[in-house]
Amino acid sequence: MIRIYALVKGEQDIPLITKQFQYDNHSEEIFLAGVQMVKKRLANNLKINLNETLLFYCAYIVSELRSGKTVSTIQKNVHRLLSPDKVMIGVPESIQRIVFDVNIDNKLKETVKFEEPIQISEYILVPKIDDDEKC
Repeated sequence: MIRIYALVKGEQDIPLITKQFQYDNHSEEIFLAGVQMVKKRLANNLKINLNETLLFYCAYIVSELRSGKTVSTIQKNVHRLLSPDKVMIGVPESIQRIVFDVNIDNKLKETVKFEEPIQISEYILVPKIDDDEKC
């Protein structure tokens, strides 16, 4: 059984995002299939979106908790998972802080917090200028 409630805070102009992942023993295969799809996209050098990023982090948390890792270890190692070039533009800015309330396999609820899990790239979007406008 997997129950994860995620509260996501991004930059000031981005509203709070809440997401719930809930799977019983029979539907956990759906969760795992979604995670495999995201891993396949990453393996094919495709960028993942915000929802896929959250699913990827949930899978990481579940896997690490089931293998006996501590919350502090999970939080410390999250920066190794995804880099700005693996996610779509705007994702790092949208997930500057994530709080996961996790309950798996009927164990006690754990709270896992990620602070800036993906480093924010310094880029500037510039409008395209037609050749006629360059003069």
